[in-house]
Amino acid sequence: MNAMTASEIISPEEKAEIAATACRLATARTKGELAEIVAREAGMYSLADLQVIGGRLFLEVDALPEPYRRRVRPFFQDQIFGAHHRLLLMFRSGAFRKEHDPIRDRETFDKFCAMIPEGCFTWDEQAERTPFHYTPKHRLFYYLMAAFTMFVLGQPGHPVGMPFPGGFSVEDRNGTYYCLIRDREKEVFFSICNFCPAKQTEENMPPVQGKIRGNTTG
Repeated sequence: MNAMTASEIISPEEKAEIAATACRLATARTKGELAEIVAREAGMYSLADLQVIGGRLFLEVDALPEPYRRRVRPFFQDQIFGAHHRLLLMFRSGAFRKEHDPIRDRETFDKFCAMIPEGCFTWDEQAERTPFHYTPKHRLFYYLMAAFTMFVLGQPGHPVGMPFPGGFSVEDRNGTYYCLIRDREKEVFFSICNFCPAKQTEENMPPVQGKIRGNTTG
């Protein structure tokens, strides 16, 4: 199916709020500033919002074939909720106030922030067949966690160790990260893979079944 956009059914106010969030992220000049902004934005999500995000994540991973689904599920959970847990712990400890290093690759970061508003309103039509109301605000949470992981922690958007069909995985080689799908999502403008600090794995990529690209679960 073709991707669908929600711009015609979402209120102008919601679009403006998401655009404003992206602009706030773009004002950050240091990792600490960015992390503080992300933490404040994430703090505005209710328990009900997190349950919706978790439900969407469960359904998307559930669509993947076994035994891959069983192996990859904890990595997707860590990508979203593990990052959220780490963000809150560091924020509450005051760790971000001590972080004055500049954001890596400013050009890539600015492109990431510019992508967010449109990315939040683009998703796979099939994924909308859910028993709960998943909105662009929930998708924004995914981008917030990606911003924290990739531009504050400097880690890949997909967690280290995350497996791919064929026996490959996201690797940490002495502090340099490698990922099999790093350069495979160029045509998907909203994929976080396009902004990831990992390098492309040299090995040939095997055929991939199911959706593991850089959107809600990718």
